[in-house]
Amino acid sequence: MKVLVIGGGGREHAIVEALSRSERVSKIFCAPGNAGIAALAQCVPVKDTDVDGLLNFARENAVDLTVVGPEAALSAGVADAFRAAGLRIFGHSRAATRIESSKEFAKQLMQKYGVPTAAYRSFSDYSEALEYVSRRPFPAVLKYDGLAAGKGVVIAATMDEAREALASMLLDHRFGQGRVVVEDYLEGPEFSFMCFVNGDDVYPMPLAQDHKRAFDGDLGPNTGGMGAYTGLPFITEADREFAYQEIMCKAASGMVSEGCPLCGVLYGGLMKTADGIKVIEFNARFGDPETEVVLPLLESDAFEVFDAIASGKPAEDIRWSSDVAMGVVMASKGYPGSYAKGFAIEGADDAGCTVFHMGTALSDGRLVTAGGRVIMPVCRGRSLAEARRLVYEAVGRIHCENLYYRNDIGHQAL
Repeated sequence: MKVLVIGGGGREHAIVEALSRSERVSKIFCAPGNAGIAALAQCVPVKDTDVDGLLNFARENAVDLTVVGPEAALSAGVADAFRAAGLRIFGHSRAATRIESSKEFAKQLMQKYGVPTAAYRSFSDYSEALEYVSRRPFPAVLKYDGLAAGKGVVIAATMDEAREALASMLLDHRFGQGRVVVEDYLEGPEFSFMCFVNGDDVYPMPLAQDHKRAFDGDLGPNTGGMGAYTGLPFITEADREFAYQEIMCKAASGMVSEGCPLCGVLYGGLMKTADGIKVIEFNARFGDPETEVVLPLLESDAFEVFDAIASGKPAEDIRWSSDVAMGVVMASKGYPGSYAKGFAIEGADDAGCTVFHMGTALSDGRLVTAGGRVIMPVCRGRSLAEARRLVYEAVGRIHCENLYYRNDIGHQAL
């Protein structure tokens, strides 16, 4: 089978790597891909939001299955276009992607179908939003109601911070025209629960936790994620079952009732609060960097799982390793702010583990930095302590003068 993977980051590298282990797959294309993906797939110079370009490529190259990575491609309607053309694609329709692309839609869905989440109100007017926030306790959780590449959420500790964030979203339109959702602040450990979903059929993946803050001790600005691991000791089997039945399955069933069933991955960003597990956010695709530690544990044939979901068939016997995995993101100095590119990376091929590429390129035959988050070594182990030891040994074998990383990935579990 020929498979096209849409996207070009670490998440897509993990998807390509999983597909490369399938005996069913003879050829993998990736649009646009990156320097690491190029070792496993033919990279294609088509943007992930170029729906016509992607569709034409799939037709011309007789692609049997397409797997969508980024939310931007789903919001652009790539899955709708492929299905209208009779092509199999793993990814939600534009209507179903609203569970991520509109925070307000997601909150309304949860409220309607009894999925536990924080209380909220939404605003399009800056003055009304500011007045509401001023009357409520801090911290205030402010979320842009749209896609913002993981940067549209602000937890404002003071009125000044809230004023600045609301002005950025509602007056300066930093992320575009849109509303803002103001939520009650919740406390507790966060975790990620991803499931393969086809309508009412929901197939759970191993739980993971990522680390959003840039620096050790969960300090510094929010990022797209500085590392992740599986095997969460603070989540009991009862917690997991509640999250599966009362959150993931209810949300999937609610989307069916709303006439926009899911067909791909539903990502639940969840929190274990003193009042039980609640939803922080839903995403309509694989998480990044969680995918890089979850998919390596898939023992079933990845093509068969993706193909079953895309074809509307039961995805039977999805098997996962009992190992745990941990990954550490190595990012450009300055990220998540401005940063320079083009710095040489040495040792990535000799790290002794799988190294997923997130923002790399080749320049005169040398691997160089080309993004904020650059590479992510991932190691497996029978225990978290073993996986942590192995992954930091791998990090130590990689050298680049302009990369930094956190030294405490997994600290909540260890």
